[in-house]
Amino acid sequence: MALVMSVELNLTVNGEMRRVPAGSCLADLVHLLELNPAKVAVERNGSIAPRATLADVILAEGDILEIVHFVGGGQGVVADVWPKDTWTVAGRTFSSRLIVGTGKYKDFAQNAAAVEASGAEIVTVAVRRVNVSDPKAPMLTDFIDPKKITYLPNTAGCFTADDAIRTLRLAREAGGWDLVKLEVLGEARTLYPDMRETLKATEILAKEGFLPMVYCVDDPIAAKQLEQAGAVAVMPLGAPIGSGLGIQNRVTIRLIVEGASVPVLVDAGVGTASDAAVAMELGCDGVLMNTAIAEAKDPIRMALAMRQAVEAGRNAYLSGRMGLRKYADPSSPLAGLI
Repeated sequence: MALVMSVELNLTVNGEMRRVPAGSCLADLVHLLELNPAKVAVERNGSIAPRATLADVILAEGDILEIVHFVGGGQGVVADVWPKDTWTVAGRTFSSRLIVGTGKYKDFAQNAAAVEASGAEIVTVAVRRVNVSDPKAPMLTDFIDPKKITYLPNTAGCFTADDAIRTLRLAREAGGWDLVKLEVLGEARTLYPDMRETLKATEILAKEGFLPMVYCVDDPIAAKQLEQAGAVAVMPLGAPIGSGLGIQNRVTIRLIVEGASVPVLVDAGVGTASDAAVAMELGCDGVLMNTAIAEAKDPIRMALAMRQAVEAGRNAYLSGRMGLRKYADPSSPLAGLI
């Protein structure tokens, strides 16, 4: 009686039974599995088959094969799966959580380049007298288009509520702006805010239809009072203006974030990118800075670094950091060591 030859082979491929036509080679198997031979490694019965020999190795009944490739850790999630991250203040929505100032740069061109590198959609602008002796002198609006970038008039240099209110009234007349940054300073050495005058100015400006984003001390009670007075955002200092000391008051800023129902942005004290990341990791909606970029040796590159730091800090906050532990906890399991 004649024997009937099997027309298929039984194989074990990555732990699963597979059947392939008799006479198939390793290259045929890789093709059958719809894999790219340039991106896989094949082991046959415990021996690695060099990629160049896949077409020469003929499969046999009962062969055990492992086919591997490189994969990243986790589930292969990419950034595109997350919804676009935006924030809203006074009904206006922005993608960038970085606000930059427009002072201390060597010229308007450098300032404009830094704004572009930072990705900022809001810039703070001081209100100053027109140079009537040279009315054709370059102006900030020649370099940073207020139709493309939101101008946030501020009251830098004001030490009374009356001066701050007067300044912003002029700003609204000049540019029609109602979203403004209010700061009323207590004295020139520390540039700390005078909260009594700040609160007074906030109440008056809100009644006049302004939308004040308010620079304040790192006090959750004061921040809540400003919110109740009409502030559309509260902006506690991280450290004295222009100091570059970084976030000195993480606990109180975190308390302000937890208690606020309006955006919270760190304003003042940022010196480098890690400071910006810390502010965002605390849950702040954004960060405002000027000196940290303008006084860097390379302001344009620092602006880019700040942009990346704000984005990284925000992502870290949203992802939820690991818990703190008192002792070591190994990343790799200790069981099953060779």
